[in-house]
Amino acid sequence: MSWLQIKITTQAESAEALEDFLLEIGASSITLEDPEDQPIYEPLPGETPLWKSTRVVGLFTEDFAIDHIVKEVQAFANQQQIPNEITSETVEDQDWERAWMDDFKPIQCGERLWICPSWHEPPNKNDVNMILDPGLAFGTGTHPTTFQCLQYLDGLPLTNAKVLDYGCGSGILAIAALLLGAQDAIGVDIDPQALIATTNNMERNSLERNRIELFLPEEFQGCQADVTVANILAGPLVELAPVISSNTKSGGYLALSGILSDQANEVYETYSQYFDLNPIQQKEDWVLITGKKK
Repeated sequence: MSWLQIKITTQAESAEALEDFLLEIGASSITLEDPEDQPIYEPLPGETPLWKSTRVVGLFTEDFAIDHIVKEVQAFANQQQIPNEITSETVEDQDWERAWMDDFKPIQCGERLWICPSWHEPPNKNDVNMILDPGLAFGTGTHPTTFQCLQYLDGLPLTNAKVLDYGCGSGILAIAALLLGAQDAIGVDIDPQALIATTNNMERNSLERNRIELFLPEEFQGCQADVTVANILAGPLVELAPVISSNTKSGGYLALSGILSDQANEVYETYSQYFDLNPIQQKEDWVLITGKKK
């Protein structure tokens, strides 16, 4: 069976109206895509951000007339004064779930650590293999910010360490640290969904639940971490510098990410008051700032 696919590139504020219209005229499914490789940062609870330029993709069964669909969409967009760029094509049927799953493969982060989707066999069972599937909370290892933090953790002496993951998202950094030898961890995040995702990922990796404590920021009572990681955003990192410093013990390790290269100097200067920092590392447009507590 073949499918008819229509793609409409528009602005974020118009995407929902186009999505609703495509469903009204018979679309079997709708997908929203990023046509310009724009980053979306970690959203606040309840937010569902879209790319400034968003592509709305509608899939129709082959009994529809694609030319008629294009004309209907164009007329609707013109009537609603929605900016748009429309393309259409015929696509052959396939196992869509399998095609999606094939996009996610094991990722090696450092010498020992691998991030593996649950449907893939670990490349080397003797390495440290973390099982993590794409989900609701931020962080699956594919983004440069997460990848750099994982590489850094892979190179640390983590045996018996206490790790603080501030802005834990899916818990990927805290869980990786535990698998790499840390004794216990603390995860802090503003989103309750992130704490649920972290708990689920602990179970998926056969880690005892009591090895991680999870808090919303207002509930966190403080600690003295041997290692602190914070993969958030530059603005919040600057604001949180006193909190992150006070919860990292003297001589403790630090890793900060979620920072674009043009934001690095402000974050670096802020944390240099509290930490002896290493040279900035960069991957694509993102930087990693590391160091040790003074």
